[in-house]
Amino acid sequence: MRSASSTPQARKHLGQHFLIDPNIVRKIVACAMLRPEEPVLEIGPGRGALTRPLCGAVRRVTAIEIDYRLATHLKETLADCPNLDIKTGDALEYPYHTLPQGTVVVANLPYYLSTPLLFKLLESRSRISRMVLMLQTEVANRLVAKPATPDYGVLSVLIQQLTDPAREFKVAANCFRPRPAVGSSVIKLAVRPQGRAHLSVADQDSFVETVRAAFSHRRKTVGNSLRDAGLPPKELSEALALAQLDSTRRAETLTVHEFGALADALVMLGAIQRPSLSISRT
Repeated sequence: MRSASSTPQARKHLGQHFLIDPNIVRKIVACAMLRPEEPVLEIGPGRGALTRPLCGAVRRVTAIEIDYRLATHLKETLADCPNLDIKTGDALEYPYHTLPQGTVVVANLPYYLSTPLLFKLLESRSRISRMVLMLQTEVANRLVAKPATPDYGVLSVLIQQLTDPAREFKVAANCFRPRPAVGSSVIKLAVRPQGRAHLSVADQDSFVETVRAAFSHRRKTVGNSLRDAGLPPKELSEALALAQLDSTRRAETLTVHEFGALADALVMLGAIQRPSLSISRT
């Protein structure tokens, strides 16, 4: 086993903040409510504070680590965990569609990549049963935000359509080394199987584009935002009427179901012909 002095140090450009508090580790594992037969995926295992307890809880753990130094370190220090499969590579490029059915994701996500990673995971949501994630508190707030609140936006709507998000607990900065400059929270996302979303829509891609376009100009009304995104005024007006929505409302006041009704109306009227909407996916 390596000495403490040879343990890889955090790399700032990779957003590495290693969890060091065993009590928080226990709370995360307990929150995941793991059954032995459930496969687990850990993203960014770092020095393995969470990895070893996960290996002790289930029969199979896959850990994706982009830092080859840490991957090598883990293979040495966790050599006594035969049920651990360490993958060295970029989590954004991992083929999540190959995950075993019913995978549970448990991870301290790199904060600068948390949102794109979330959407990447949800693309393969049919393989995932739930996710227990350490996130920047600001992002966690957005996931659980309700309509007509400052944190409610694109991320809120898209996550709440496909999952049941629940805030579990906050984590103090002194639980990490190095200490992060932002607050941290653990959140649980119960993923609804494909076809059983909170809201079933005629076309998922069109729903996503509608939500993104509606929030593209938060100070504008939903009618003006969608018009600016390239939707034809006549069909847009008809779609708003079909969805029983006032065009003068702002996007942050619309519920997930109201967005679904609007997207379905736009699809029915042939108003959405992707990539006609110009809103960016960032």
